[in-house]
Amino acid sequence: MPRRTTRRSFLRQSAAATAAAFAAPAFLRAKSPNEMPNLAGVGVGGKGWGDINSTSKGANVIAFCDVETGKGRRSGGYAKAAEQWPRAKRYTDWRKMLDELGKELDGVTVSTPDHMHAPVTMSALQLGIATYTQKPLTRTVHEARQLTLAAEKAGVVTQMGNQGHSSSEYRTLVDLVQSGVIGKIKEAHAWSNRPIWPQGIDRPAGQDPVPDGLAWDLWLGVAHKRPFKSDVYHPFKWRGWYDFGAGALGDMGCHIIDPVVWALDLKAPTMVWYEGPEPNPETFPTWELIHYDFPGTKYTAQEKIHVIWYDGGKLPPKELALGAELPSNGTLLVGEKGAVLTPHGKGGPKLLPEGEFGEFDIVSGADHYQQWTNAIRGEGQTTSNFGYAGPLTETVLLGTIASRVANKKLQWDSKNLVFPNSPEATAYVKQDYRDGWEVKGLS
Repeated sequence: MPRRTTRRSFLRQSAAATAAAFAAPAFLRAKSPNEMPNLAGVGVGGKGWGDINSTSKGANVIAFCDVETGKGRRSGGYAKAAEQWPRAKRYTDWRKMLDELGKELDGVTVSTPDHMHAPVTMSALQLGIATYTQKPLTRTVHEARQLTLAAEKAGVVTQMGNQGHSSSEYRTLVDLVQSGVIGKIKEAHAWSNRPIWPQGIDRPAGQDPVPDGLAWDLWLGVAHKRPFKSDVYHPFKWRGWYDFGAGALGDMGCHIIDPVVWALDLKAPTMVWYEGPEPNPETFPTWELIHYDFPGTKYTAQEKIHVIWYDGGKLPPKELALGAELPSNGTLLVGEKGAVLTPHGKGGPKLLPEGEFGEFDIVSGADHYQQWTNAIRGEGQTTSNFGYAGPLTETVLLGTIASRVANKKLQWDSKNLVFPNSPEATAYVKQDYRDGWEVKGLS
């Protein structure tokens, strides 16, 4: 058997086993770069540049792929990657890259617009390749469920790019809640200052010339064809469009709702509904409140816990913060004995009312990126693997569906992936890929 196949087989077994079982395999002690994990990046501009750089420490980047080969502010990743990894193979079509290099790759980072997360990730999983996929894990609930199942079947290392999950701030928040410092939780709130891109707008008429260096058809990928319009979808404004992104909630929910779900050990919600402007047929709303009802857990004060998401400038009632200033992005969990406020990023958590609680232990954080790379080697495990990240993404994306179906409390049947009281909402759970872009397990 060729050495490459032997090495891949070992790495895949390591991902499924405990760290102790493969504590110090001989090839990890070797200094030869050929015996480090082989990685590739799909999408290497913008956030993708950070993803492949941060995961590739101690690994080989043998290929990268991007539909943009120009040198613009956000499209310059291709040129930078070519300079940083001159011997890496270069692609604009990820399908060709996986077809040619699938047997050599141990891991792939997926940092594309949201609508292409699932197709690339599923294709990699089916080849037995570990994946680090940006948040939200997928654009649709059906895709999230299928990736969760596929990752379990493949037995490879997975991680979603919600870096805060590994942070000291979120780990400390979870510890405070689960240790009962503020008593059982009565309600929870999460919010973001997004969108910082256009939403609540219609599709423009006409078309513009496609810029040099942009493969527009490849950028569209599984989405249905539409003409290129300058500064409308590309390079960053795609997040607000139903066909390409998941709006403010999809962008930040996997970050900010994450510690609420984690701390309270929440499972799938039973009800979700939207409060905001009349839905637009093309784009997410300018602002919204998304209400979730979850079954209670041992960390909640009632048999049902209500969680509210806010964006577009909306915030929880100030009085709930007990005199503290609300950050632009954050979470607030209200308990029987007080509350805990945690900004997204640095600066938290904070127990409220201030001055009524003593000092508390700070839980150490970890490197979210290297956690994935190390786990490919058989060292430790990832904490936002698809077994956790898939259900979290489903919860977030239920809110994106609710925003398209106004004035209705949507009952959710998680087992069967349907809204029993709304065929209209159920139609958004799974959406078709365009002809020629079908992916096994997703289409």
